[in-house]
Amino acid sequence: MTTVRRGSPDHEVGAQQATDRPDPSPSDPFAPLRTRRYLGLLILAGILGVPISAAAYGFLKMVTNMQGWVFTNLPTTLGFQREPIWWPLPMLALAGILVGPTIRYLPGKGGASAADGFKAHGAPSPVELPGVILAALATLSFGVVLGPEAPLIALGGGLAVCAVRFAGRNPPARVNAVMAAAGAFAAISTLLGSPLLGAFLLMEAVGVGGATLELVLLPGLLAAGVGSLIFIGLGSWTGFGTFSLTIPGLPPGGQPNIAEFGWAFVIGVAAAFIGTSIRRLALFLRPRVERRILLATPMAGLAVAGLAIAYAEGTGRGTSEVLFSGQDALGPLIAHGAEYTVGTLVLLIACKGIAYGVSLSGFRGGPVFPSMFLGAAGGIALSHLPGLPLVPGVAMGIGAMSAVMLKLPMTAVLLATLLLLADGLAVMPLVIVAVAVAYVVSVRLTPAQLA
Repeated sequence: MTTVRRGSPDHEVGAQQATDRPDPSPSDPFAPLRTRRYLGLLILAGILGVPISAAAYGFLKMVTNMQGWVFTNLPTTLGFQREPIWWPLPMLALAGILVGPTIRYLPGKGGASAADGFKAHGAPSPVELPGVILAALATLSFGVVLGPEAPLIALGGGLAVCAVRFAGRNPPARVNAVMAAAGAFAAISTLLGSPLLGAFLLMEAVGVGGATLELVLLPGLLAAGVGSLIFIGLGSWTGFGTFSLTIPGLPPGGQPNIAEFGWAFVIGVAAAFIGTSIRRLALFLRPRVERRILLATPMAGLAVAGLAIAYAEGTGRGTSEVLFSGQDALGPLIAHGAEYTVGTLVLLIACKGIAYGVSLSGFRGGPVFPSMFLGAAGGIALSHLPGLPLVPGVAMGIGAMSAVMLKLPMTAVLLATLLLLADGLAVMPLVIVAVAVAYVVSVRLTPAQLA
């Protein structure tokens, strides 16, 4: 046997040959997709899409029924011909009385606060899920200015995690994460008008890409597709509808022109200042509400009710335009936008914007629909000025305000364009400019510690 001494020429040649050898091939990032375990996850995601979407549908129907009972049936039962002007005061105070103890005493603090924008949070554990549902029901049913999307995501993710844990003990963290995402996809499968739009919202909020995106996206899309079918089937069977937010029947938007591109900059800057002010109000109030949550949450509810009453007294319109998320009121607002004066729209934006900030500070819900409503109202108000038709104004307003409040610019573009159907596609270039301007300006207006 020949021995090669260290430092000898032969040793140096051998070392050089070892250096010249190619590195081992990197591991295949898509290898998990080829495993039987991943196939099982896909099957499980499809199966779970059925009960989770049914639970989400039931949650939305319960909220809608509660809203109708609280603000329509109960006043007539008590002998009033219609809802008295002061009616929101006790109802919003009751919302705070219910939400405050839920956040204070139940595990999970009623879910995550939406004051920081639309961010991905881990799925609630089984012990935290009841508190999330109770806080959301009390918030949404009594007219607080927040939407159902964040509670639905928590509901879908939490139910999926419960099902996985029930099926097998101590599943890997990746399995929990994938199934929680699939449950969230199923829960909001048609809430925003399209399963793809809900999926895009979740993916941008989570911020994953590459192979990880593929691992999470496929089960999620499968669950969302199944969930969409369940929503449609239940809507047809019950006659209650699918809760889908689309706005058909709008006048043609036409092709963008130079004047409308100028309006895109104006709307983007205006949305950045208004949206940033709302977020700062929410973040200023939140620690003060949390310190005295049992007292401060009912007080926040009274403030929201007072703003709704002020708007109704000042305009002669209903308090419901300020109360609630704006999900159901958005379509009628746009369809009858010509009936609103500029003064009415400005007062609506002021009252609902402040109520939105107050609601974000102490209650539990989602930020999507109030931001869309405010953006639409702003676009309608500006459409009274020369050079800005209604549809482009609404589309740019929705996109710009959503970008500021959600901190998800791509989702904001899709929200504004897909929800307006063919009209939205025609004005997509304008929406992109408005969203980009609003997002950049809002980032510059927001201090680093609040970003």
